[in-house]
Amino acid sequence: MEIDLVFVLTAALLGVGLAMDAFSVSVADGLSEPNMKKNKMLAISVVFALFQAVMPLAGWFVVHSAVSAFKFFQPIIPYVALALLSFIGGKMLYEAIKCNNDGECETEKLTLSALLMQGVATSIDALSVGFTISDYSFLEALFCVLIIAAVTFVICLFGVSFGKRFGTYFADKSGILGGVILIGIGIFIFIKSFF
Repeated sequence: MEIDLVFVLTAALLGVGLAMDAFSVSVADGLSEPNMKKNKMLAISVVFALFQAVMPLAGWFVVHSAVSAFKFFQPIIPYVALALLSFIGGKMLYEAIKCNNDGECETEKLTLSALLMQGVATSIDALSVGFTISDYSFLEALFCVLIIAAVTFVICLFGVSFGKRFGTYFADKSGILGGVILIGIGIFIFIKSFF
């Protein structure tokens, strides 16, 4: 395999495809916290980019070391993503509904543990990309995942910004919308795995 323009474009398109779940979750994060500071927006984008890079590289290592272990793990990936995103989205939904009913709203900030769970949930299916890049050398695989990370970072930064801007207009309903989006993404990943 040679690193050329086709290689870079293929990796970038792979990055776009992998980043769509993370983009949707970053929009939900922006919606849930319309007053989010720029540092936190960058941190969210960095976390999603790191997970989208680490998972395919981990898949590449698995293909080169223990394919049978990965084949055992692959069927449960959609269940893990559904459980994590449903938990996070359900919690967000519950808090938003409780807030709207009580009238006393205390905006819950996105915690590091919730962000890491989102990162795992949105990137766990990227493990299988390790199969598609299994014929790459380690350096080629590393370069590929760095491109995926860069693309994911840009897409997620846009997503958080978009969600934040949209959230300021619909602040009283943004938590509900963010929760529904996260649960919807979990269901989508789950259903997508069967086709």
